[in-house]
Amino acid sequence: MGMVSMLTSIARRLGGKVALITGASGIGEATAKLFICHGAYVMIVDVQDDKGRALCESLGSFVAYYIHCDVTDESRIQDTFDATISRHGKLDIMFNNAGIISSPCMQILKSEKADFERVVGINLVGSYLGTKHAARVMIPACRGSIVMTARVASVEPAMMPVAYTCSKHAVLGLMRSAAVELGQFGVRVNCMSLYALATSLAATAFSMGGEEQEEFMHEHAILKGVRLKVEDIAEAVLFLGSEEAKYVSGLNLLVDGGFTITNPSHGLFRYSDV
Repeated sequence: MGMVSMLTSIARRLGGKVALITGASGIGEATAKLFICHGAYVMIVDVQDDKGRALCESLGSFVAYYIHCDVTDESRIQDTFDATISRHGKLDIMFNNAGIISSPCMQILKSEKADFERVVGINLVGSYLGTKHAARVMIPACRGSIVMTARVASVEPAMMPVAYTCSKHAVLGLMRSAAVELGQFGVRVNCMSLYALATSLAATAFSMGGEEQEEFMHEHAILKGVRLKVEDIAEAVLFLGSEEAKYVSGLNLLVDGGFTITNPSHGLFRYSDV
C-alpha cells in the first residue's frame, strides 16, 4: 500500500460503515457531514422533511438517504431500521440525537403535564426505541455502536427546565442499562453530554437570538477562550462511533469545558486582577 493510500485509509475513520442519525439539523447535520467525510453512509431520520431532504441532497443521494419518522412511533421506527438493513445490509452506528427543550419554564409548579410528557416522549422514549431497534439489528452481527445525546443536564440541572433535565437524567440511565445488557453481544452504548450550544432549538425555547444566546452561554462557561460549536460535538460522536473507541462502553462523555465539575455561580476561581 502506497503512502497516499495509507494516509487516506487512516483519515477515513468510518470507511464503509452505515450510520443512522435522528435529527436533520444542528448536531445531527454536523455529524452526518463529518461521518460522510470519514467514509460512512448515513440514514437521516426526522419529521422536518424540508430540512432532511435538503441535507441529503447536499450530501449526495449515494451516501445519504432521508426517512420521515416520528421517533416516538415504534412501528415507524421499526420500518426505518428495516429500510436501513434493506438498503445497506447492516447498521454499524446508531446516533439517538433527536430531542426538544420545549417550554423554558424553570419552575416545577408552573410547568405543564402535557409539556413534560412531550419532552420525555421525544428525548427519552425516542432514545429507548432507537436503542431497542438498533440492538435488534446489531446483535446478530455481534457488533455496533449506539450513541445518545444526553447533554450536561444528565448530571447537572443548572439552567434547564425540569422536563428536559428529567429526560436527560433518564437517558443516562438508559445508556448505562443498555451498555450492561448489550455488551455481551459486542454492542457498545455511550452518551455524549455537551455544554449549552447556540442552536435554533435553544433559541426557540429561550427566546434568544444566535449571537445573544452564544454570549450568554460563554459568560456562564468555565472554559474561556474557546466556544463550543456543533462541529466539536460531531467530533465527539465520531470518536464514540469509530474503532478508536472499540473498548469504550457505558461512558457519559462530557464535552462541557469543565462545567459539571463545579458550580459556576460560586465564582471561586475567578481572578479579577489578571
